[in-house]
Amino acid sequence: MSIELNTVLYPVKDLDKAKAVFTALIGVEPHVDSMYYVGYEVDGHEIGLIPNGHDQGMTGPEPYYDVEDINATLAALQAAGAVVVQEPTDVAAGLLVAKVRDTEGNLIGVKQLPATE
Repeated sequence: MSIELNTVLYPVKDLDKAKAVFTALIGVEPHVDSMYYVGYEVDGHEIGLIPNGHDQGMTGPEPYYDVEDINATLAALQAAGAVVVQEPTDVAAGLLVAKVRDTEGNLIGVKQLPATE
């Protein structure tokens, strides 16, 4: 099974201020800049800003791990004691994301990239 940490999402209340901070930190403009999501590519990793993420239950940064089989990964996580808080959801053209809460209350995101033909 292959797994890789490629994405970290940050909830933000003031998108313009957060974008200024992350642009200064990363040193480049975002590659995605919308009112729903601002994303930066850093050495093959995605750093994302989620406007009003706090209203969606985000309490801080959330890591997302790329997995080959999201359903098998969720089953393994549940067997280990994690609780699913977001079932697999297609967020864009076949990109599936889900979230679990580990036994310590931490959120862990998993994502399965769209199948390539």
